[in-house]
Amino acid sequence: MRDEIRQQPAALERTLRQEIKNVEKLKKRLEKNPPRMIVLAARGTSDNAALFGRYLLEIATGIPVSLAAPSIFTLYGASLKCQDALFVAISQSGESTDTNLVLERAKEQGALTIGITNEAESSLAKLAEHAFLVRAGREKSVAATKTYTGQMLMAYLLAYALGAKIKLDDLKRLPDWAAASLKLEAEIRERAEPYRYMRHTVVVGRGLNYANAYEFALKMMETCYVVAERFSSADFLHGPIAMVEHAFPVFLFGPGGVTWPSMQGMRERLDQLKADTLVITDASNKDVAASKRVIRIPAKLRHAGPLPEDVYTPIPYVVPAQLFAASLAEEKGLDPDQPRTLTKVTRTL
Repeated sequence: MRDEIRQQPAALERTLRQEIKNVEKLKKRLEKNPPRMIVLAARGTSDNAALFGRYLLEIATGIPVSLAAPSIFTLYGASLKCQDALFVAISQSGESTDTNLVLERAKEQGALTIGITNEAESSLAKLAEHAFLVRAGREKSVAATKTYTGQMLMAYLLAYALGAKIKLDDLKRLPDWAAASLKLEAEIRERAEPYRYMRHTVVVGRGLNYANAYEFALKMMETCYVVAERFSSADFLHGPIAMVEHAFPVFLFGPGGVTWPSMQGMRERLDQLKADTLVITDASNKDVAASKRVIRIPAKLRHAGPLPEDVYTPIPYVVPAQLFAASLAEEKGLDPDQPRTLTKVTRTL
């Protein structure tokens, strides 16, 4: 897992370089016939990438996006009216039975279909009208890391193909920003040690980093066996904050920009409750003072353009979270590459 976390800058650069021609072809097609809505189908870590994709695509393109409920097709056999819709299935292995079936049914109903996978010879790559590869190389660890950030990168490229004001030069900076996050590896090893006996926690994100709250929590659940809940800062205040008591561990994603005021308010409330709060942020957020309760990426992740200033933070922000989960598993004496009862490919209906 740790080796694959370190491979992410190179994997991101390779994916961007090798897939851009295919994306440009899709862009020309979508200019002639843009979809009226988008549906994303995925499971597990890929579903967290889809959640990020929903926020990004709606913010950047204005097209309504839905996350598919595969059981509508697999269990209930429902038939949806899919004309003028774009269906996107996201799967690391390309062999997720239910998400592939969603794409198959949508294709039968006249939808344009896209598959995003790490496996060129997978069922998904063959089924989709347009297949895009997350060129991460073989992922050996059961806990997905480099395929998650690769899927997020493909969400940016899909937004670009749909006419979003995303600059390719900005996307080319993402590998360097991920590399900046990797510089925190030794620090995060030390930060994880006091959490060795942690059994319960909460991860809070908002907006474009909401999906990272899900992914960070998932990584702690599957590699560290920690019961990790995940919320937006708004939802957390609507009841779940009642479980917070002295020294209760809470992790926050805190980029600057439109989501920061709510996250700052959340942090202040948690301080009042004397929770054990750890914030992941970057050098551009000057409102977060340096302390033992802050993990600060040594790069300014702002950009000049019409999109929100935190639009490119999710990939570099999840890297410290991945490193923390790997480090915590090691502190607990666990093998993050082979979590109990799990296998790399999970097939569900």
